[in-house]
Amino acid sequence: MDKLLTTVLEAHGGLQNWGNVTSITAQMSLGGVFWAARGWPDIYSKQTVTLDPHREHIVFSPFTAPDRMSVLDVAPERVAIATRDGRIIEERFNPRGSFPLPFLDGSTPWDAIQVAYFTSAAVWNYLTAPFVFTLPGVEAREIAAWREGTQTWRRLAVTFPKTIANHNADQVFYYDDAFMQRRMDYSPDVTGNPLVEHYAYDHKTFDGFVFPTRRRVLLHDAEGVAKQAFAPITVDVSDVIVDRK
Repeated sequence: MDKLLTTVLEAHGGLQNWGNVTSITAQMSLGGVFWAARGWPDIYSKQTVTLDPHREHIVFSPFTAPDRMSVLDVAPERVAIATRDGRIIEERFNPRGSFPLPFLDGSTPWDAIQVAYFTSAAVWNYLTAPFVFTLPGVEAREIAAWREGTQTWRRLAVTFPKTIANHNADQVFYYDDAFMQRRMDYSPDVTGNPLVEHYAYDHKTFDGFVFPTRRRVLLHDAEGVAKQAFAPITVDVSDVIVDRK
């Protein structure tokens, strides 16, 4: 295992301890103009998110109505919108293949299944990092450091297999002197592969594991410099509960 990754895992709670985790429940809100441009303003205000940390299964509630939730499963990829008692309202296999392209950031609409897939795949990976980097088929290696203002951040280049639903296969994660994630770079396939720079702030420890509680998603130029004035997506976490064996 990459030496930087080993240290990052330990700083976030330890891989052995992660192996005993059975579920994670987070209280969060996602904001920004991105959702209104898809036709769904305020869809992710005050969410309860529950996930399996070892396989890609995640539930958002409420979703589109007070008594409904979205469910993402992988192998095969499937998104369902269901009532709280489990009745299926709508479902789609291979939801990734349904996204409209070309994508226009300010105007391309998505249906509810597409919104659920994009968000669910993203948040599952956000909340399971860095431990997701140890799953079968994931490759992580340290690359050249990055100078961010007065700080130097070490970086992991991570390649995800097709078995993990994610924004795109190749991503870069940045870590400060305390081995906390400060930034990640990716380029979502379903939004036309823009250059995205995602900052993570206000790291807190919940039940022995560290999670960023404030995230801001920006665009960056070819040199990796962010356009700080505009954050089309925001993620704010108020609480995390980690259940163990």
